[in-house]
Amino acid sequence: MRFPRPLVRATLVRRYKRFLSDHRLETGEIVTAHCANPGRMIGIETPGLTTWLQPAANPDRKLRWDWELVEADGALVGCHTGKPNRLVEEAIHDGTVAELAGYAALRREVAYGNRSRVDMLLSGPDRPDCYVEVKNCHMRRGTALAEFPDAVTERGAKHMSQLALMAEAGHRAVLVYCVQRMDCDGFTTAADIDPGYDAALRDALARGVEAYAYSCRLTVEEIVIDRRLPIVLD
Repeated sequence: MRFPRPLVRATLVRRYKRFLSDHRLETGEIVTAHCANPGRMIGIETPGLTTWLQPAANPDRKLRWDWELVEADGALVGCHTGKPNRLVEEAIHDGTVAELAGYAALRREVAYGNRSRVDMLLSGPDRPDCYVEVKNCHMRRGTALAEFPDAVTERGAKHMSQLALMAEAGHRAVLVYCVQRMDCDGFTTAADIDPGYDAALRDALARGVEAYAYSCRLTVEEIVIDRRLPIVLD
């Protein structure tokens, strides 16, 4: 996924009200950017970090910038939670996510279960439908493991329960953790932050849900999924 417009380097001043962030451009001007990330952004919201902003396509938009990347722990990290679905879809089409290759059709945001929507539904002749839920991951805390979630997520636990029901009904049900950073050797749950999510994932896996983690290669020009990471739960 290439950024449609060149990113502009800045320095983080502060992130506030969840979806707002102030950045100092290299000209010295301070601008407010949309922060498309409802989580705590542990380790990547420290004032003074280098950030990369994308100008809005519509110059008349109220917030004229989007916060896309941050430099943390010596590497670029993607902080825009709206990107992983598209990244995973591209990786399915190009064969990078081999576990989900070979389906004839892909539909987005399909209603299923108990008033839920799944990120993607893969279908094809002579094989069960495949329900795919994508999770954005950008947290790393002092080890080589990416971690999810960075905040308590009851919604995430609900998704797990819905996927488990699909697996028990004879469909495929798959979780894909999209790790928007390059400096991780594996993936695990942040059980200390949300023990309920950790328990829900373990229960879903025991009921037939599949889980895969993939890291991304990031530059200021593009983000692409590039390699599978082992999932470490013990």
